[in-house]
Amino acid sequence: MSHDFVRTDRTTVGDVLPIGQFLADVQYYLVQSPRQLPSRYFYDELGSALFEAICRLPWYGVTRAESRLLAVHGRQVFDRLRAVESIVELGSGSGDKLRTLIEAAGPRRPPLTVHLVDVSAAALELSSRTLAPLDAVRVVAHQATYESGLADAARDTVGGRTLALFLGSNIGNFDPPGAEEFVRGIRANLAARDALLLGADLVKDPRQLLLAYDDPLGVTAAFNLNLLVRINRELGGDFDVDRFAHRAVWNVEESRVEMHLVARAAQDVRIERAQLGFRMEAGEPIWTESSYKYQPEEIVGLLERCGFRLLEQWVDADARFALTFVEAV
Repeated sequence: MSHDFVRTDRTTVGDVLPIGQFLADVQYYLVQSPRQLPSRYFYDELGSALFEAICRLPWYGVTRAESRLLAVHGRQVFDRLRAVESIVELGSGSGDKLRTLIEAAGPRRPPLTVHLVDVSAAALELSSRTLAPLDAVRVVAHQATYESGLADAARDTVGGRTLALFLGSNIGNFDPPGAEEFVRGIRANLAARDALLLGADLVKDPRQLLLAYDDPLGVTAAFNLNLLVRINRELGGDFDVDRFAHRAVWNVEESRVEMHLVARAAQDVRIERAQLGFRMEAGEPIWTESSYKYQPEEIVGLLERCGFRLLEQWVDADARFALTFVEAV
């Protein structure tokens, strides 16, 4: 077995993002109306562990559907990219789906350099261990945002074709203009004939959607509330976490699930390191995440507008999830 692990790091807070950015985002978003917090701060060590638990819940079918599609169609991906030498996964998570894809290629696949890009050090360590048993795979871990990590990976890639992965329906965390800007950024870091494999959750029964974001075991609620725990720990906040409730709603007009943290009672909040103080009234929400849902043709249209052409699209009919395979033109 030939396996190599290389680590690239950036100065971070809570092992995830630069402390100056965390402070600036808290100062900016928590005084908006409605109050907001960026979803990227979910993923400290505890948040990453909670998200991995969410992916195993029976009400959250995204991960299982995507894994099924990768296992069934992964060989076709490699057949279309015979000269592929590099894979760049944006948001590595546990590494299980990437391993499923690589194993689906079979024993005759070429040696690969795999670039893992994630803001979470815990996720990078986990995914690197998941890939360790694979033959002829060199792993380079970039603890960075998607944009900077992809740019770093592109600079390290010389010759051959690159396959970029953006799985887990992470594209749904961008609003429509932001999604288009992000996909254009991916295209800018790829050469012609490189490829992108994009996973996206589809519009489905709202009851099914809401169970995925407000599960009966309360794991998603803990994941959401951990944002306040993190601010208290890292920025000197004094949120009374017990006096907040998790709420998920389906916004049919915007085709998105929204997650909020709702104050159960009025309270004064102080965040020392951000030099920020404010009062939250009973029933007042903090908007923490939007997860947009797509129709299959909307995904294709988005990718084509951003400089890709469709190779294949596979849809899991039961879970209503799409895996779209495109080539840069």
